[in-house]
Amino acid sequence: MIGLNPSAYGTHSLRRTKPTLVYKKIKNFREVQLLLGHTRLESTIRYLGIEVDDALEISEQIEM
Repeated sequence: MIGLNPSAYGTHSLRRTKPTLVYKKIKNFREVQLLLGHTRLESTIRYLGIEVDDALEISEQIEM
């Protein structure tokens, strides 16, 4: 136990926490995509709950 109420947190919500914090810090979808093991950037965007217009604007700024 890490001190969290188990009825309030499931494994999936905990799995989303770190990538969300990483994205908020670095604003790099590609790195978060790699962290999550997603093959499609759209899946990562949806997973993080980012609005599509915002995601596309940010994604266009990332050079690959």
